[in-house]
Amino acid sequence: MLITNAQVITLGKDASVLADSAILIEEDQIAAVGRNQDLLRDHPGIERLDAKGQYVMPGNICAHTHFYGAYARGMAIPGPPPRDFPQILERLWWPLDKALDSESVRSSALVCLLDAIKHGTTSLVDHHASPNYIAGSLDTIAEAVDQAGLRAILCYEVTDRDGMDKMEAGINENLRFMKTSAEHPRLRGAFGLHASLTLNETSLRACAESAPADCGYHIHVAEHEADEQDSLDRSGKRVVQRLDEYGIWRENTIAAHCVHIDQEEREILRARGVWISHQPRSNMNNGVGAADIDGLLADDLKLCLGNDGFSNNMWAEWKTAYLLHKVVQRDPRAANGIHIAKMAWENNARLVERFFPGSVIGQITPGAQADLIFVDYQPFTPLNAGNLPWHLLFGFESSMVTSTICDGKLLMRDREILVLDEAEIAAEALALAPEVWERYTRNAELAIQS
Repeated sequence: MLITNAQVITLGKDASVLADSAILIEEDQIAAVGRNQDLLRDHPGIERLDAKGQYVMPGNICAHTHFYGAYARGMAIPGPPPRDFPQILERLWWPLDKALDSESVRSSALVCLLDAIKHGTTSLVDHHASPNYIAGSLDTIAEAVDQAGLRAILCYEVTDRDGMDKMEAGINENLRFMKTSAEHPRLRGAFGLHASLTLNETSLRACAESAPADCGYHIHVAEHEADEQDSLDRSGKRVVQRLDEYGIWRENTIAAHCVHIDQEEREILRARGVWISHQPRSNMNNGVGAADIDGLLADDLKLCLGNDGFSNNMWAEWKTAYLLHKVVQRDPRAANGIHIAKMAWENNARLVERFFPGSVIGQITPGAQADLIFVDYQPFTPLNAGNLPWHLLFGFESSMVTSTICDGKLLMRDREILVLDEAEIAAEALALAPEVWERYTRNAELAIQS
């Protein structure tokens, strides 16, 4: 396929904006990038996709999300409003994950994947929980990802909060899926853990002993002070030190949030090469505080950007991160646009590449994976590689995404989804919602009583 009449935003190490350009795609990769007239001349007769002067750029990447949270939208939480994040876990998320079965897991994945295609997000790192449907749950999600045509890294969150049998089942689901997805072109598995505060010593030891040496963990870290306090109560150590004893920190490990880690914990994560994901909209919604993103980047930590189950409009996450930290620090210099771009473009892409060795993600260059989006943005001031982050922060909107390509396959063209039936998927999700909510409400009421 030859994409013609494009303004190409390459990203990558030598990012540039190329006017009047074309992109040749062969199978799943970019084969050539050059002047429109040159590639048209050199490749006559090939299928063409006219970009009509739009910007063509790499697809967005989400470094941490939860497909299973889709059914929380519009759902009432019984009793008085949760007063803090621990209560949100106990009265919202844990009762909801217990309410999920195979159908609702599949449905929640599909609605999130549709949302990703529409918002131009082509790679996602998901963290799943459904304690009453563990074995095979990652296959259910993987089938939805395959149907959508997107790229994803999946894991099941191991926890002992529902008993040791389900903890072991979570371990087995991670191990099984990592093995079965190892050769898939767009899917990989990680070893999911919930958080230090729901993992005892026996559970951590079991995870450490069963995980392959080359796998990466994916775990929530110090999202709220309660995680740190629980770790101190259990072990006399802060979360990062406690988990370090079990070998959790690896070069493929993702530590989500890290809002309340201290300097010693940062040093351990940096030394181990761990990836940290920042989710500003979720942190604001849960009232947990704001991670020190400028400090983390200054300390040379590999900081990425996720959404924690919010919409897959990653540009909304960009904008939130850019503004949140200015308010928190009362300093307009905080969260420089270059820092946001480093997280969302450079580091997110390098993270995904860790799980797809040999692949080049997140840039338009020969040999890179053909994960692309078309953006109908009409700038009224000059746009170049140097000021691109600020155009994105103050000009680009997700509604401007018109076409989405992943792994060389066209998933959405001129805002028409080609791979999924949006109306049918929404109707199926809506039909399942009353039973999911009924089960959730029973679980939540039990949690309040206990």
